[in-house]
Amino acid sequence: MEEKNNMPISFQMALAHNRASMKAFLNMPNDEQDKIINHAKNVKNVREMNNFVNNIGKSN
Repeated sequence: MEEKNNMPISFQMALAHNRASMKAFLNMPNDEQDKIINHAKNVKNVREMNNFVNNIGKSN
């Protein structure tokens, strides 16, 4: 399992502002959370991160 404290701060902040996405993320299996975190590490800007996080909430 990916260390949750290795999450990019921009990802954490975006999740904090999107309850649906946070709930969806927390309900994912650990391996799926790891994939999300690894993808978040490659996001280049705030707009892209917000879009990425918004899509987490929409997918569930």
